[in-house]
Amino acid sequence: MRKESKLLTFITNNTVPLMFILICAVCIPISGFSASYLINEIITRMGRNVFLILSLLIPIMAGMGLNFGMTLGAMAGEIALILVSDWQIWGIPGVVLACILSIPFSVLLGWVCGKLLNMAKGREMITSYIISYFINGIYQLVVLYMMGPIIPISHSTIKLPRGYGIRNTVSLLNMRQCLDNAWALRIGGVKIPVLTFVIIGLLCLFIIWFRRTKLGQDMRAVGQDMNVARDAGIKVERTRIISIIMSTVLAGFGMVIYLQNMGNIATYSSHSQIGMFCIAALLVGGASVDRASIGNVFLGVILFHTMFIVAPKAGGVITGDTMIGEYFRVFVSYGVITVALVMYEAKKRKHKSRTGAELAAAQKEEAVK
Repeated sequence: MRKESKLLTFITNNTVPLMFILICAVCIPISGFSASYLINEIITRMGRNVFLILSLLIPIMAGMGLNFGMTLGAMAGEIALILVSDWQIWGIPGVVLACILSIPFSVLLGWVCGKLLNMAKGREMITSYIISYFINGIYQLVVLYMMGPIIPISHSTIKLPRGYGIRNTVSLLNMRQCLDNAWALRIGGVKIPVLTFVIIGLLCLFIIWFRRTKLGQDMRAVGQDMNVARDAGIKVERTRIISIIMSTVLAGFGMVIYLQNMGNIATYSSHSQIGMFCIAALLVGGASVDRASIGNVFLGVILFHTMFIVAPKAGGVITGDTMIGEYFRVFVSYGVITVALVMYEAKKRKHKSRTGAELAAAQKEEAVK
């Protein structure tokens, strides 16, 4: 019985990852892709996406849930890359400069987001989601109308034909995969972007170290109980704002890494789905609204992007229409967020009712005595 209950608990706690393992196990043989192709694609996508997803961990630690506001950092990274491409600074120096330029934009946007989220305690996720739409409007105003007349843009190749505003696509061909190719290893036809993984590894070490610092401990205390943290002398609002600023700055760096891998900027849409897909990948890895680890990030990227690779081909083989697979993976990416959030809320209510029942029983026993 004890083994059965442990197994049931394991399945309950890991429903989403187990679902994706099952989906991948079914789709991989049907798709017909070779092992080397799949491994190559997964490693490429890990290098492209992991840094972005790691930026979500700090707000979760501070009890602010899944930060849909990471999109703000992605916009800051895009603006920095547009400026760098206009100045024609390419390669690794261009990537480094873009990361540096993104910091002031990310800090400002993160501070605004943090201030607003402090006014919406307990509703951070939906609030950050709406904030990202609001800031997207300002981003489009800046990129579409202010770049040219107000913000000087000299190169006509990235400007719209009317003379101001940025084109739908900005080429980063001279910067494409400069990080990935810097220290690349090839083993059995599989390309391993060593420098990119070193950068990701350094961020992982930073997060592990940061959790042990005074500020990291304060964030964990705030995440567990804001009132207790406030009574302990922790500046709760300030700590929450710092966590969002850190997440936004890291998301800006992550977007620069992501776009140098892609080799172009879809000016008006690159950032639009970043938050959704990163959060979906994190949840697929077994994370929840109040608990996430570095292991969840890596497992989530592997499972989520394996499904992204094999689903269209598997859908095409099964139904004769590749678009079925495309619809399926979009449906799953949104569906996994819904399932994870519903399960989290159900678990939270169950725990709350159990705690209430235990408290009532204890009070009853005390009254009898």
